Amino acid sequence: MTAEPEALDAEVVDAELVDDEALPDATRARPRRFRVTQHTMLRPGQLPPSDDDVPPWTRADFELSDEDMDELEEPALAASTLNNRTSSVGAFQRWCAAQRPVRLAHPCTTSTYTAYGLHLIRLGKLGQYVPDSVGVIMSRIWNWQPVDYRPDASAFKGRLKLWRKEWAANGGEVQRSAAVTLVYNLRIIDKIDESTPIGKRDAFLCALAYANLHREMELADLLVPRLKIYDTGLYVVTATSKTDQAGAGSGRFIEDRADLQLVRRGRAWLSVLRELGADGPTDPVFRALTTKGGLRKYPAGRERGNRMAEGSLNERLQVLAERAGVPYIDGKKVTSHSWRAGANTDMSTAGVSLAERNKAGRWAEGSRTADEVYDRPHGVGTRDPLKKVPLHGGPAHAAVSQARADQVAAGGN
Repeated sequence: MTAEPEALDAEVVDAELVDDEALPDATRARPRRFRVTQHTMLRPGQLPPSDDDVPPWTRADFELSDEDMDELEEPALAASTLNNRTSSVGAFQRWCAAQRPVRLAHPCTTSTYTAYGLHLIRLGKLGQYVPDSVGVIMSRIWNWQPVDYRPDASAFKGRLKLWRKEWAANGGEVQRSAAVTLVYNLRIIDKIDESTPIGKRDAFLCALAYANLHREMELADLLVPRLKIYDTGLYVVTATSKTDQAGAGSGRFIEDRADLQLVRRGRAWLSVLRELGADGPTDPVFRALTTKGGLRKYPAGRERGNRMAEGSLNERLQVLAERAGVPYIDGKKVTSHSWRAGANTDMSTAGVSLAERNKAGRWAEGSRTADEVYDRPHGVGTRDPLKKVPLHGGPAHAAVSQARADQVAAGGN
């Protein structure tokens, strides 16, 4: 006997038969969406890209290995920049947490960013900050934000620009370090005892800082292989600088001079490094020394290895300036940047073009910083440029002079 199939519960529905041609087209159920931005460029009659034009990515195209992720999590900034940003960001986070209601610091909105900037400006008007400091702090916070969520800084910048004008009109003045021009640099070097290892280092430090317009961290990070000494001068490669974060490097040949004696002083200091066993391919040119001339030892795992700490060379240069009796020049304090400013000022006075000085000092091409910030001639406030105009002479001048003399003699004003 053949088994009967199980009975199925069924519901009969009245329906109308429809021709296949009358069925809706599924591809037309969802309208095509085009993606157009201000960067879109099309040929005549060409359609913009649509949401359907997506590359055939898979999960593998988005994944990074644990090793890759670990490397990306390491700081990509110089230690000094990272420390400054951490300080600025920390203050911003604390301010956000103290607001009622609490504001989100990361990523922050344009409103939060602007409100904090106005808060700093108000503190600045009370004497806590100067305009440049507030600008730098807000720039650090902006760079800390996720790229896709960075706030619009235009409203804050507008108020900062207005405050900077008010601040300057009310007597505010940006404090710049002194310019250690050649005459002052030689005065400082003359007070150094070059018979000792420390003296050899210090003399070469002063000479090179001026000759190559070095920033402090460029000097601290300069490695032995990047300094070549020839009979006629030095070839120095600055691996990275403030305007070369990509690390393309900048090499420059500096001719020896009878006054700076770069070759003699460079060879004398490298000879000390060889004797100390500190002239290897990864060794820095400038090392911290003990009072007896030995290498200062650092703990294992130190972040900067055997390179001098941030601020060390600045402190040393200030000590040398003080020993020479010039801790201040024209009322401005001597710092490590003074050697950079001094060389630029001397070259500007000698008529060296801005383009040449930008290249020598590793400023960005087209930058006017060398002229507007680092050109600091001494005694500029005491010189009267009108004195360069010769006195008017001749009969007319003599007649006016005689008339004035007669008037004074007669008791007139």
